[in-house]
Amino acid sequence: MTAAPLVPGPVTVRVPAKVNLELLVGPCRSDGYHSLATVYQAVGLYDDITVAAADDFGVSVGGPLADGVPTDDDNIALRAARLLADRHEGSPVHVSIRKGIPVAGGMAGGSADAAGTLVALDHLWGLDLVREEIEEIGSELGSDVPFLVAGGTAMGSGRGERLAPVLARGTYHWVLALADGGLPTPEVYAECDRLRGAHDVPEPVATPTLMAALRTGDPHELATQLTNDLQEAAVSLRPDLGETLAAGMEYGALGGIVSGSGPTCAFLVETTEAGIDLAVALTASGVAADVRRASGPVHGAHVIHHRVD
Repeated sequence: MTAAPLVPGPVTVRVPAKVNLELLVGPCRSDGYHSLATVYQAVGLYDDITVAAADDFGVSVGGPLADGVPTDDDNIALRAARLLADRHEGSPVHVSIRKGIPVAGGMAGGSADAAGTLVALDHLWGLDLVREEIEEIGSELGSDVPFLVAGGTAMGSGRGERLAPVLARGTYHWVLALADGGLPTPEVYAECDRLRGAHDVPEPVATPTLMAALRTGDPHELATQLTNDLQEAAVSLRPDLGETLAAGMEYGALGGIVSGSGPTCAFLVETTEAGIDLAVALTASGVAADVRRASGPVHGAHVIHHRVD
């Protein structure tokens, strides 16, 4: 165990959201998780995480999407701070979260906060951990945490925490239709299992055609390959998502998909201008509670400010 020297702060880290370009769900494992084969893309919708020395561990949350984020020991960023402190004899810190990623929206907002906290504390305490070490610690907190440390485009296996890089050319433009309320991930997986019934479910394997589409850099090619095995379950629980997906396609999206376990719907468009048009149409139609635009892939958790006294 390495003792953590306290470096003057605070440190602020910016961390992105994710969209699952492909999410293939296999059978339930003995540990209660499902086997996954997924392709993540980090997109430019961000939370900012600031850590600073404090008398005791604590967390506060602000920003446009702060509602519903716990500020007690259930907060995953606070758990990340305690975990890293236990490993490296770190002193207490206060974690401040500014939310720009939907809560329980299928875009890994909680995992992003944990990833940002780990990266910020590595910098604050001068631990100089390599990225793979941070990802390994993050995997103990949540399946998506390692990817939000890494960012870019990557394939996830296991329960999503084992990463492999994916070659992706170009920039992809997304319109994200946010929904009122969240969808708890365990409920969506349970509904997926219910809909599948007693059918045998094979181990999932990433699709070569999706990888090929990413290598072209052509959004039209990628749009035909977007897949989410949890989408049927999410729509079963929230039928309004079906209406949102249909509206997005009607208004000009190249492709649309429920992001992760939902309820955010992610629409792929050709250009920034097409994204503006689609966002305006979705807003005017009233099918989405809120609409955001983002592009990807973008970098994972990264320091944007560190005050050294």
